[in-house]
Amino acid sequence: MSGADGVLVLAAGSGGPIPIAVALVIVLGVCTQLVAAKVRVPSILLLLIAGVAAGPVLRHFSPDSILALDPDGVLGKDLLLSLVGISVGLILYEGGLTLRLDEIKGTRRVIAMLVSAGAVVTWLIAALGSYLILGLPLSIAVLLGAVLIVTGPTVIGPLLAHIRPAGATASILRWEGIVIDPIGVLMAVLVFEVLLVAPESAAGVVFWAIAKTVIVGGGLGFFGAWLLKLCIKRYWVPDLLQNPFSLMLVVLTYVAANAFQAEAGLLATTVMGILLANQKTVSVHHILEFKENIRVLLIGALFIVLAARMQLEDLMGINWGALVGFVVLLVVVARPAAVFLSTIGAGLSINERFFLSCMAPRGIVAAAGASIFTLGLERAGMEEASRLAPLTFGIIVATVAIYGLGAPVAANLLGLADRDRRGVLFVGAPSWARALASALRARGLRVMLVDTNRENVRDARMAGLDARRGNALDDWFVDELDLRGLGRVFASTPNDEVTQLAHQRLRDRFEKSELYRLAIRTTRASAKPAAQTHAGEDTEDQVTRVGRVLFQKEAHFQSLESRVANGWVVKATQLSAEFDYDDYQTLYGGEALPMFLLSNGDATVASTDRKSQIGVGTTVLGLVNPEALLMPWQRPAPSQDDHPPAS
Repeated sequence: MSGADGVLVLAAGSGGPIPIAVALVIVLGVCTQLVAAKVRVPSILLLLIAGVAAGPVLRHFSPDSILALDPDGVLGKDLLLSLVGISVGLILYEGGLTLRLDEIKGTRRVIAMLVSAGAVVTWLIAALGSYLILGLPLSIAVLLGAVLIVTGPTVIGPLLAHIRPAGATASILRWEGIVIDPIGVLMAVLVFEVLLVAPESAAGVVFWAIAKTVIVGGGLGFFGAWLLKLCIKRYWVPDLLQNPFSLMLVVLTYVAANAFQAEAGLLATTVMGILLANQKTVSVHHILEFKENIRVLLIGALFIVLAARMQLEDLMGINWGALVGFVVLLVVVARPAAVFLSTIGAGLSINERFFLSCMAPRGIVAAAGASIFTLGLERAGMEEASRLAPLTFGIIVATVAIYGLGAPVAANLLGLADRDRRGVLFVGAPSWARALASALRARGLRVMLVDTNRENVRDARMAGLDARRGNALDDWFVDELDLRGLGRVFASTPNDEVTQLAHQRLRDRFEKSELYRLAIRTTRASAKPAAQTHAGEDTEDQVTRVGRVLFQKEAHFQSLESRVANGWVVKATQLSAEFDYDDYQTLYGGEALPMFLLSNGDATVASTDRKSQIGVGTTVLGLVNPEALLMPWQRPAPSQDDHPPAS
């Protein structure tokens, strides 16, 4: 082959089916989740629709199209499902990193019951329904029942973040969603292995499979967490490589566990994540942030790929009437039965128990398990196994739609939802924050102030404000706060590093667009080129890049504190056709500092990047100088301390 021929072959190969398929999966996975976030629907629904459209539908109607996804044909079934398994292990590891034992002190019994007795109840009812309603052979019905034990933590998490239910229900659902996944997969593996052996050997297979999964999966998970903690503690791994090293260690742990027992890797990665999340020796927050980004990409790719590998004939062959009846059985009978049995004597209110019954969507683990078991049973000659994956995907779509759309409604009806999120969480309780918080509370908005300074907390409480003494940088402290009614965070501290850390800790509980900070007090050095700017003298670009800047660029911490110390107050002023915003500023000598704009039930924060329409009927909540209202001869003689220092 000549050099020119080699170049031609390389060029042709670079645009072949594998690069196009990979690019299409990534584009569909990310863009679909972006659309889902914009229209506020569970992303799994749109991901499955996109996968079916790009896979079986496009392959059927346009088989020669380069955009028709055929994952099995591109990668092969064995390689594809191996990558799927590793990806699910990474997702469960990331989920384990979010679980802290401190948040379930009073609900551990409920969680243990849900993932044991509740799982058995779900398994039995789902298996019976699969046999009687869906018409599956008994062996396949039992396997499908085991697959449906799992819930969908990737669906539950965003729903809980949106609903913010009261009480302990949120932590119960998050823990159940993560912990029950490896348990459900283990049960499905046991059924799968029993189906492939002689009946007289079934008891021994079950016993050894459980023993090996618990010992190997739990042991390797513990070892992986210990090794990663040791490497970080001893500085054996540079900071730059800690995330890749963690990723490598998780994959290695998953593969090693699976080498001893099928699907024990999921238990190993879950245990590894939970242990790392609850140790106090080293910080793993940066690893969690990295894994969160990986999770979003993996979830999108997995659902697209798993949906695309189905056949249109299998989807068309589903008895949709029977499937609807089966889903009703899961939602109306199986889930409430599992919840009410598991919460007997747990001290939960009837409304909390009903809400727990309204949240059990199936997700990626069910989809991946069904695909893997379908392939294994088909190779063993069980033709009916081909129905397993399409039915599971139909159940996923139905349960995600029902719980995704119904859970927020149920939370509202049960009085557990967070309906009004106009309130503010102040990280820091200086005098200006206390003054603004009092004015907001008087206007019907909920406020909470958190500070490590005992005097600030005392003064806030004496003013009748909800103030807590503690460190907002501690996850355990934030987990114990009742954040209902709070939709914004004002970092009201003079320390920019504390502000940045507080935003990092709280951004998984609040929208990023609702994290606010004060402007950094600039000096003349800020006018220097970026290369000559000293530490602590942030330029305008550096200030705005950290988060949304409150009020005005000149309203830094020292300026606000100085104004309040000199008698400035937070005052509400309503604008009208006869008294507009220009008149408002003129009244206070052009020095009024708008903080909030209240209009028709909306409470808009005045920030440097938001161009608000201040029209008739708007109430301006601003920091003003009462002395500006005095006649000139009534004003005290000016002194250098009467006004805040120049910015």
